[in-house]
Amino acid sequence: MRWLIDTLGTSIGKKLMMAVTGMGFILFLTVHLAGNLTIYGGRDMFNAYAGHLHSLGPLVNVAELGLLTLALIHIFTGGFLFYQNRRARPSRYAVNVRAGGRTLGSATMPYTGLIILAFVVFHLVQFHFTDKTHTTIFEIVATTFNNPLHVAIYTIVMAILAIHVSHGFWSLFQTLGANHPKYFPALQIAGIGLSILFAAGFGFLPIYVAFI
Repeated sequence: MRWLIDTLGTSIGKKLMMAVTGMGFILFLTVHLAGNLTIYGGRDMFNAYAGHLHSLGPLVNVAELGLLTLALIHIFTGGFLFYQNRRARPSRYAVNVRAGGRTLGSATMPYTGLIILAFVVFHLVQFHFTDKTHTTIFEIVATTFNNPLHVAIYTIVMAILAIHVSHGFWSLFQTLGANHPKYFPALQIAGIGLSILFAAGFGFLPIYVAFI
């Protein structure tokens, strides 16, 4: 146990925590997107999906607690690494220049991360902690996206999320040791593809709901 604590206390250990928690969030986003796409099936299908989640009861609570734990680790570790990097060098965010140099994603990771964090709080207040006693989740979503401002916020933040993921995806594999020149181009392409998938998948949903 002592070796684990010592490892996590190093910069490499903190980057490993960022990689593992980042992978956890990418998996969550993938599952979350798959669930949200049921809205294209109409009111009943989306409400049935939401009802199925609520029927899981304690399992959902455990998953939420796990996500909160991952978020806290990711946020505080990322903040500490950002602070260390600012003190150690002029560069704003740690990146292996040999593995691809500075990109928009790598240069803005701390800032896009803060925007995403603020958005998550906003999103939870709107959809998770709202009163659902006399309504359904579909009606809440439809009412929310009848407001053009909310549609604009969601679509813009999804573009920001894509920028964050585009760097984070290949960066986490680099941290885990998959930074061989043979594989790196494929990881970059996969990261871009995944970021486009999230931007389009999540970003078009508010626009679709606004027009149905």
